[in-house]
Amino acid sequence: MPLRTGTAALMFTLAAALGACQSLPWRPPATESRGFLQVGLASWYGPGFQDHRTADGRRFNMNGLNAAHRTLPMNSLVRVTNLENGRSVVVRINDRGPYIAGRIIDLSRAAARALGMKKDGLARVRIERVPERVRERAAGS
Repeated sequence: MPLRTGTAALMFTLAAALGACQSLPWRPPATESRGFLQVGLASWYGPGFQDHRTADGRRFNMNGLNAAHRTLPMNSLVRVTNLENGRSVVVRINDRGPYIAGRIIDLSRAAARALGMKKDGLARVRIERVPERVRERAAGS
């Protein structure tokens, strides 16, 4: 027995309504999805550069938590995580580099020590930009 037009329309409407009820995968808000994420090899630099001028005009302090990156804006804060041991540290980008192929960031001696990579000199890391709202919250506390 053929369906009446009204019954077919009702069934279509019910199917569409039920389809709309299924859950979609969670996605971060647009403001959070614009972050920076990079994975690669990190190295560190220290004694030979102590007190030399960095790209931002300040003097390099190997005992500070700072780093050199090729493209991130000066004074950006990034969380660097050592993928071999899970340790992480937040550093300020204040210089340009590294200038050795295959490396994505040069860390100060203190940052390398915090990541547990000072002895080896190199580590596979993940770099994530610290969101602006976290920086503001930290400054206000």
